[in-house]
Amino acid sequence: MSRLSLVKSSQPAELLSQLNSGQLLVVDSRRRNGLIVYKRYHAEFAGPGAAVGGFFDVGTQRTIPVGDLALIAPEKYEQRQKAYSIRRHWIRLTEQLTENPVPLQRAKMLLAQFEHYFDIETVDSLPDDALANLVGVLPSTIRMVRRPKAVRQRQLVSVG
Repeated sequence: MSRLSLVKSSQPAELLSQLNSGQLLVVDSRRRNGLIVYKRYHAEFAGPGAAVGGFFDVGTQRTIPVGDLALIAPEKYEQRQKAYSIRRHWIRLTEQLTENPVPLQRAKMLLAQFEHYFDIETVDSLPDDALANLVGVLPSTIRMVRRPKAVRQRQLVSVG
């Protein structure tokens, strides 16, 4: 795959245009990064290795980069197929979280997954509504389960 870093936080309109055009890109699998893709009634997370754009994301309304986002253009059929498969995998993982009927539990499980994979600062930088739309809860539910910064600071000091 060609190493094209196509997205920086200063270019969200360009990324949105690319996704809606049907252009297929892949989230760089060598970084801890991803993209939250807002659809009409929900959001999806595309993590490392996942396809974005193409037929998956026509109609995207907004995107939020997670981590140091880098997108690459797949050059071969096999690379595209693998990226599609990985995107389905990320969708299935999120779907498993939404199977829990208790909104507070869904929010807790999502935050735990994101905090396990990304650093705390990255997770803290994500808007409540973005996380809420991933698992079908209200933004206020996400706010309720986010650990207060003072608590995290004490945990970091006791670990260090």
